Amino acid sequence: MTIDVEYESEDKLALPFEEIIEKVVCEALTFEKCPYEAEVNVLLTDDEEIRKINSQFRFIDNATDVLSFPMVEYERPGDFSGLETPEADFCFNPESGELLLGDIAVSVQKVRSQAEAYGHSEERELAFLIAHSMFHLMGYDHETEEEREQMEQKQREVLDRLGITR
Repeated sequence: MTIDVEYESEDKLALPFEEIIEKVVCEALTFEKCPYEAEVNVLLTDDEEIRKINSQFRFIDNATDVLSFPMVEYERPGDFSGLETPEADFCFNPESGELLLGDIAVSVQKVRSQAEAYGHSEERELAFLIAHSMFHLMGYDHETEEEREQMEQKQREVLDRLGITR
């Protein structure tokens, strides 16, 4: 498992962010029964940088809390069986053999402000945002009410299993 965390914000979180990220990434993959070792890149940044990324890739000129950039297309969310074909070789790191799951960008300022707004810890907010993004990286979305409910349930179960609650 490779989890590359880059911290590019002057606003420092006073918590073991790398440990939290690793626990949530691993638990989400275990929860979805991912049969592969995976590679995930996480960028912790500020509102201004995430606004730029959001504008560049989604054409939305606003800061957001988290962005997900999946590297894999799934026939069905969380269904890794389609990766067993030669056509899917590009989904794997040729050196490590790990599944290139994708990239996550998190605004440290949003972690702080949303934790305060929702009345829970920064640890819980960071864990929630990483869990949310991990399910995007595994093909889930929340475009419909049914999809939103499914994704929220999965996020809640992962955080409950880790004992990270509100």
